[in-house]
Amino acid sequence: MADRLIGMFVRFMLVMSLVTSLSAHASDAAIRYAEIVTEGSEYVINADVSLKLSEAVIDAIDQAVPINFVAEASIESPRWYWFDATLASERLEFSLSYHPMTRSYRLAIGSLHQDFETLDSALETMTRIRRWAITPMKTLVPGESYNVQLRFRLETELLPRPFQVSTIGSRDWEIESDWLRWTFLASPIPVQ
Repeated sequence: MADRLIGMFVRFMLVMSLVTSLSAHASDAAIRYAEIVTEGSEYVINADVSLKLSEAVIDAIDQAVPINFVAEASIESPRWYWFDATLASERLEFSLSYHPMTRSYRLAIGSLHQDFETLDSALETMTRIRRWAITPMKTLVPGESYNVQLRFRLETELLPRPFQVSTIGSRDWEIESDWLRWTFLASPIPVQ
């Protein structure tokens, strides 16, 4: 009886270690730092993302396939009687591509773009989110607490069709951070 229990415990621990290692491999993005602050008459998010690209993603970029990422954020007002009310929800879209003619990497953030000599320098810029306007200050009541959530992920649905098929079930293309959640106190609206 004791041998059977020990055997079951060992199998359970092996399964748990396998699940843990698979889940650690599946997510190669994490939000290391995030804050919401006021700038002018708006609330903005500053965040740092830790990102590790798989060889398959790097190869696709080097073959001039545009790779798209998105940062998603929302501000919610907690309610005890129902689901939280979403007051603001924004997406910041990134497109990363390689241009063989100029031998440069192009990072587009919304309608703005910049060229970089190396992939690492483009990734460094992409993973340092600064002054991302989320909502006007007048949207929130000063002195009230609000919940913020933020995540960063690869958007495989925007890949060309042949790549979309190859990403199905592939851990190489599963790049997504967990939602980072925190609470903040709304600031008073500045007098102008």
